[in-house]
Amino acid sequence: MILLVNGPNLNLLGEREPEIYGRTTLADIEQMVVDACAGWAVQVKAFQSNHEGALLDFIQEHRAKARGLILNLGALTHTSYALHDCLKALSVPAVEVHISNIHAREGFRHTSLTAPACRGVIAGLGPRGYILAAEWLCAEIGALPREQAERKARTT
Repeated sequence: MILLVNGPNLNLLGEREPEIYGRTTLADIEQMVVDACAGWAVQVKAFQSNHEGALLDFIQEHRAKARGLILNLGALTHTSYALHDCLKALSVPAVEVHISNIHAREGFRHTSLTAPACRGVIAGLGPRGYILAAEWLCAEIGALPREQAERKARTT
Protein backbone atom coordinates (compact mmCIF):
# COMPACT_ATOMS: atom_id res chain seq x y z
CA MET A 1 0.00 0.00 0.00
CA ILE A 2 1.16 3.51 -0.86
CA LEU A 3 -0.01 6.47 1.19
CA LEU A 4 -1.07 9.61 -0.67
CA VAL A 5 -1.03 12.54 1.74
CA ASN A 6 -2.12 16.07 0.86
CA GLY A 7 -1.95 19.05 3.16
CA PRO A 8 -3.62 22.42 3.67
CA ASN A 9 -5.75 23.95 0.92
CA LEU A 10 -5.25 21.07 -1.49
CA ASN A 11 -8.90 20.20 -0.99
CA LEU A 12 -9.55 23.39 -3.01
CA LEU A 13 -7.69 22.21 -6.11
CA GLY A 14 -9.65 22.95 -9.25
CA GLU A 15 -10.99 26.22 -7.89
CA ARG A 16 -8.08 27.81 -5.98
CA GLU A 17 -5.76 29.87 -8.20
CA PRO A 18 -6.38 27.82 -11.35
CA GLU A 19 -3.77 29.88 -13.22
CA ILE A 20 -1.16 28.28 -10.91
CA TYR A 21 -2.67 24.92 -9.94
CA GLY A 22 -4.94 24.21 -12.91
CA ARG A 23 -8.48 22.85 -12.93
CA THR A 24 -7.71 19.30 -11.80
CA THR A 25 -9.40 18.51 -8.48
CA LEU A 26 -7.94 16.57 -5.58
CA ALA A 27 -10.43 13.77 -6.31
CA ASP A 28 -9.09 13.67 -9.89
CA ILE A 29 -5.51 13.43 -8.61
CA GLU A 30 -6.40 10.70 -6.14
CA GLN A 31 -8.02 8.69 -8.94
CA MET A 32 -5.00 9.23 -11.20
CA VAL A 33 -2.71 7.82 -8.50
CA VAL A 34 -5.05 4.88 -7.81
CA ASP A 35 -5.13 4.10 -11.55
CA ALA A 36 -1.33 4.38 -11.90
CA CYS A 37 -0.78 2.05 -8.93
CA ALA A 38 -3.46 -0.40 -10.08
CA GLY A 39 -1.25 -1.19 -13.05
CA TRP A 40 1.26 -2.48 -10.50
CA ALA A 41 -1.34 -4.19 -8.28
CA VAL A 42 -0.55 -1.71 -5.48
CA GLN A 43 -3.30 -0.19 -3.34
CA VAL A 44 -3.45 3.50 -2.40
CA LYS A 45 -4.75 5.04 0.80
CA ALA A 46 -5.42 8.76 0.32
CA PHE A 47 -5.76 11.41 3.01
CA GLN A 48 -6.04 15.21 3.05
CA SER A 49 -6.16 17.56 5.99
CA ASN A 50 -5.75 21.24 6.70
CA HIS A 51 -4.34 20.33 10.12
CA GLU A 52 -0.71 19.43 10.73
CA GLY A 53 -1.47 17.10 13.64
CA ALA A 54 -3.98 15.13 11.58
CA LEU A 55 -1.35 14.60 8.87
CA LEU A 56 1.16 13.42 11.46
CA ASP A 57 -1.38 11.07 13.03
CA PHE A 58 -2.34 9.57 9.65
CA ILE A 59 1.25 8.93 8.60
CA GLN A 60 2.17 7.43 11.96
CA GLU A 61 -0.97 5.29 12.11
CA HIS A 62 -0.30 3.68 8.73
CA ARG A 63 3.52 3.60 8.76
CA ALA A 64 3.78 -0.13 9.49
CA LYS A 65 1.60 -1.17 6.54
CA ALA A 66 2.78 1.46 4.05
CA ARG A 67 5.42 0.58 1.48
CA GLY A 68 5.80 4.13 0.22
CA LEU A 69 4.49 7.66 0.58
CA ILE A 70 3.55 10.40 -1.88
CA LEU A 71 3.03 13.75 -0.21
CA ASN A 72 2.19 17.32 -1.04
CA LEU A 73 2.16 19.14 2.26
CA GLY A 74 1.27 22.51 0.76
CA ALA A 75 2.51 25.42 2.85
CA LEU A 76 3.53 23.03 5.66
CA THR A 77 6.40 22.01 3.37
CA HIS A 78 8.07 25.29 4.28
CA THR A 79 7.27 25.41 8.00
CA SER A 80 6.94 21.98 9.58
CA TYR A 81 9.86 20.48 11.46
CA ALA A 82 7.37 18.04 12.98
CA LEU A 83 6.51 16.58 9.55
CA HIS A 84 10.22 16.45 8.67
CA ASP A 85 10.88 14.42 11.83
CA CYS A 86 7.89 12.16 11.13
CA LEU A 87 9.19 11.41 7.63
CA LYS A 88 12.67 10.67 8.99
CA ALA A 89 11.12 8.05 11.28
CA LEU A 90 9.67 6.12 8.31
CA SER A 91 11.42 3.08 6.92
CA VAL A 92 9.80 3.48 3.48
CA PRO A 93 10.61 5.82 0.59
CA ALA A 94 8.74 9.11 0.34
CA VAL A 95 8.36 11.42 -2.66
CA GLU A 96 7.43 15.06 -2.19
CA VAL A 97 5.25 16.46 -5.00
CA HIS A 98 4.39 20.07 -5.87
CA ILE A 99 2.03 20.95 -8.69
CA SER A 100 3.72 24.29 -9.30
CA ASN A 101 7.44 24.96 -9.51
CA ILE A 102 8.06 26.17 -5.97
CA HIS A 103 11.48 27.50 -7.02
CA ALA A 104 9.93 29.87 -9.56
CA ARG A 105 7.51 31.38 -7.04
CA GLU A 106 7.73 33.53 -3.92
CA GLY A 107 10.97 33.30 -1.99
CA PHE A 108 9.39 31.66 1.07
CA ARG A 109 8.40 28.70 -1.11
CA HIS A 110 11.96 27.97 -2.24
CA THR A 111 12.94 26.10 0.92
CA SER A 112 11.36 22.76 1.77
CA LEU A 113 11.90 21.56 5.31
CA THR A 114 10.48 18.15 4.40
CA ALA A 115 12.43 17.45 1.18
CA PRO A 116 15.62 16.35 3.01
CA ALA A 117 13.54 13.56 4.61
CA CYS A 118 12.31 12.33 1.20
CA ARG A 119 13.96 10.20 -1.48
CA GLY A 120 12.95 12.66 -4.18
CA VAL A 121 11.03 15.79 -5.08
CA ILE A 122 8.90 16.44 -8.15
CA ALA A 123 7.92 20.06 -8.71
CA GLY A 124 6.35 22.03 -11.51
CA LEU A 125 4.96 19.17 -13.60
CA GLY A 126 1.35 19.77 -12.61
CA PRO A 127 -0.84 16.84 -11.52
CA ARG A 128 1.30 14.52 -13.67
CA GLY A 129 3.96 14.77 -10.95
CA TYR A 130 1.77 12.59 -8.75
CA ILE A 131 1.60 9.89 -11.44
CA LEU A 132 5.36 9.96 -11.90
CA ALA A 133 5.83 9.65 -8.13
CA ALA A 134 3.40 6.70 -8.04
CA GLU A 135 5.12 4.89 -10.90
CA TRP A 136 8.57 5.42 -9.38
CA LEU A 137 7.42 4.23 -5.95
CA CYS A 138 5.77 1.12 -7.36
CA ALA A 139 8.97 0.19 -9.18
CA GLU A 140 11.13 1.11 -6.17
CA ILE A 141 9.19 -1.11 -3.76
CA GLY A 142 9.62 -4.04 -6.11
CA ALA A 143 6.05 -4.28 -7.31
CA LEU A 144 5.61 -6.03 -10.63
CA PRO A 145 3.33 -4.61 -13.29
CA ARG A 146 -0.06 -6.31 -12.86
CA GLU A 147 0.34 -8.39 -16.02
CA GLN A 148 3.68 -9.80 -14.86
CA ALA A 149 2.39 -10.41 -11.33
CA GLU A 150 -0.58 -12.37 -12.71
CA ARG A 151 1.69 -14.45 -14.99
CA LYS A 152 4.03 -15.18 -12.09
CA ALA A 153 1.09 -16.23 -9.87
CA ARG A 154 -0.15 -18.65 -12.54
CA THR A 155 3.25 -20.32 -12.86
CA THR A 156 3.92 -20.78 -9.15
